[in-house]
Amino acid sequence: MQITPDLPPELVPLAWLIGRWEGAGVGGYPTIDSFHFGQEVTFGHVGKPFLTYSSRSWILDDDGNKLRPGAAETGYWRPQPDGTLEVTMAHPTGFAELWIGHVDGAKVEISTDVVVRTATAKEYTAGHRLYGLVEGELMWAYDMAAMGQPLQAHLSARLKRVE
Repeated sequence: MQITPDLPPELVPLAWLIGRWEGAGVGGYPTIDSFHFGQEVTFGHVGKPFLTYSSRSWILDDDGNKLRPGAAETGYWRPQPDGTLEVTMAHPTGFAELWIGHVDGAKVEISTDVVVRTATAKEYTAGHRLYGLVEGELMWAYDMAAMGQPLQAHLSARLKRVE
């Protein structure tokens, strides 16, 4: 990732994320069947000290064909001077999260600080995510506590930068 002159210094530790990423992953949880998904993630910036973030996914069949839309989320990644990272995310399924974590080189680890949901949203109480740049690809994993289940593995994916 080339650092542009308009990139605020606060974003330099996260510059490796900036761009569009695409790939596939797997998901599962005790309350649902396991599945494969495709995903597109975009990290951007508008010249202020935060990254914009959006993700959309779709459920795939065994041959990798799109079956239907999957999850979507959007938010902002806000690095702080002390090295911590604050992330806000909103989901069209009726919940929003505040995440707290840290950046360590090409690795980001965040955990939910607060989860709020509408009366019609499914029960979801906590999350933990790990993002890392591995051999030029964005790898990530998401652990979730929901539907009366404790925090445990839910999703993981491997994404390639799209030029």
